[in-house]
Amino acid sequence: MKYDVVIVGSGPAGLGTAFELIEKRNSLSVLILDKERICSGGLLNDCKQNYTFPIGFTEEYWTVKEAEKMLEIVEAHLNPKFLTKTDLEKYQKRAERVSSKLVNIRQSHVGTDKSKVLIDSLLDILRSKGVEVRLKTEIKHDIDAKEKLINIENSESISYDKLIIAPGRKGFSFLQDVMNYLDIKYSDNTLDVGIRVETRFEHYPIVKDYYDPKFYFPGKVRTFCTNSGFALVVKENYHHFHLVNGHALSTEKGQNGLVNFAMLKSIGLEAPVRSGQQMAVFLARLANEIGGGKPIMQRVGDFRAGKRSRLETFNLDLYDFKNTCDCTAGDLGLAAPSKIMRDIWKSMKLLDSIMPGLLHPSTIMYYPEIKMYANKPEFIDEYFAVTDDIYLIGDGAGTSRGITGAWASGIRAAQGILDKID
Repeated sequence: MKYDVVIVGSGPAGLGTAFELIEKRNSLSVLILDKERICSGGLLNDCKQNYTFPIGFTEEYWTVKEAEKMLEIVEAHLNPKFLTKTDLEKYQKRAERVSSKLVNIRQSHVGTDKSKVLIDSLLDILRSKGVEVRLKTEIKHDIDAKEKLINIENSESISYDKLIIAPGRKGFSFLQDVMNYLDIKYSDNTLDVGIRVETRFEHYPIVKDYYDPKFYFPGKVRTFCTNSGFALVVKENYHHFHLVNGHALSTEKGQNGLVNFAMLKSIGLEAPVRSGQQMAVFLARLANEIGGGKPIMQRVGDFRAGKRSRLETFNLDLYDFKNTCDCTAGDLGLAAPSKIMRDIWKSMKLLDSIMPGLLHPSTIMYYPEIKMYANKPEFIDEYFAVTDDIYLIGDGAGTSRGITGAWASGIRAAQGILDKID
């Protein structure tokens, strides 16, 4: 069967494309394909949304004016309820005193337990407008760009006029396979490597005033994806290894007294190391090997004492709360590169001076948390096209770094398609 537009990936980038296309030209035949049973990525995991540039955007591809215009469209579709902030100036002054920065961001939070409701409602709207959605349908990377055909695992072929590929962060490797097969040049030399911090609510009290505080520290270290209320650290399954991430349930689920957030260091690789993805996979597999097939967790008290955490002592004495993620008690120093860990630890000490108590002995550091969204294809126009008929968008293609930016990249790609049709 032939479609005007086929969209691979039902995350925010794919949804942004579909809504823009069908609302501007309802006569188009549009198909969304996704190998998962439900939209994956940030919309499903916690669904934290940021509506202030440059958070969520890759700055080299966006201007403030364009991003703000796009964010108005995203907001109209996601209908966010913005969170209030208090005492922001107090924390900003504290950060300035230690040569750091706290950025004021307009934020909304849905919660992992409610995100599926939002996703289902978005897909239902698209279906009502004539968009076909096929989940649990995986395509192969050997796309026939000449004949405009994509192949599905059951040997079915689908014909397209325009193809949008938006696989998200977890589709990083798939996207590289596609680009290699189609001989599309790209760079893959940056990534974010870090830890997930879990601590008691009283040790990170800023979250009662600012839900997801964005701190930036020297050494290209930043906080990312803070979760509080009913907060959980979770394992994410990739091919042959696990990474850690953070979730938070909706406010209706109450409190568990814990907070978690990532401390990430941005790394730029130079020759002869060329692939950020290969480095990420190596680091992740090393950590999982040391952890017996699981990520590693270590209490701050043990880390400061220069000894590994052990399961039999992990919840004793000062270690006064239980870990929410099933990881292996061990020594981060055996797995995390020392340069990365030094800069993260320096930043944690600065954060502890802003919020005294963060480095309580009970605080847990989970490793690894790695963000693999640094593919940078050679685009032929501003609409993220790599050929006349194929577009690569979203976090996996390096055009965004979050839900709202990914949706915006979908809007821009759709506008490019509509311009060609016109």
